[in-house]
Amino acid sequence: MAGKKAEILHAATVLFAERGYNETSMAELARLTGVAEGTVFYHFKTKTDLMLAILETVKENMVAEFDRYMSTNWFDSGLTMLEGVVAFYLYVVGQHPEWFMLIQRHYPYELARENKECRSHLENIYNTLIDYFEAPICNGIKDGSIREVSARRYALLTFSMVNGLVWLRFNDLYDTGSLYRELISSCRQMLISPHFNPNQE
Repeated sequence: MAGKKAEILHAATVLFAERGYNETSMAELARLTGVAEGTVFYHFKTKTDLMLAILETVKENMVAEFDRYMSTNWFDSGLTMLEGVVAFYLYVVGQHPEWFMLIQRHYPYELARENKECRSHLENIYNTLIDYFEAPICNGIKDGSIREVSARRYALLTFSMVNGLVWLRFNDLYDTGSLYRELISSCRQMLISPHFNPNQE
């Protein structure tokens, strides 16, 4: 997506993430992007349509980032792949905080209670992210670096632990960056196979 529509989408993503959906007006968005308010409504008929477009774009951008990372990196084992996914997730959060701040705000879930399309977008975002955590666990079970576990359940547990630190970071409660080594160590201890020798990776 190019041009003014993409610019409006990006600006709205940042405003909704930093200030909130209800606190952002379409008039303010128009002023920020240097267009007439009618231009915003030309591209997005309602504010809800704009939110839905943002969620769809966020998911597409996340997929592009992770697919690029997974296709250009090689891992010795499923366990090291999982550690790589954890590290990359935190990297993407640092590069695009507005994506993650947006989906951690209350409003998208409030809208999802009554809007099936919004609920579908949120489910797709989270299912896609958890897929990226599940794939290395499946690989690790096959190559012996990860013990026999329910891959989906442990992907959800791992993701929740990582995303919990992201939430604390966004709310300025702790210096979560200082916990990175402990985070990786916890993931490893939770999943490593007792028969796996990491020195042979």
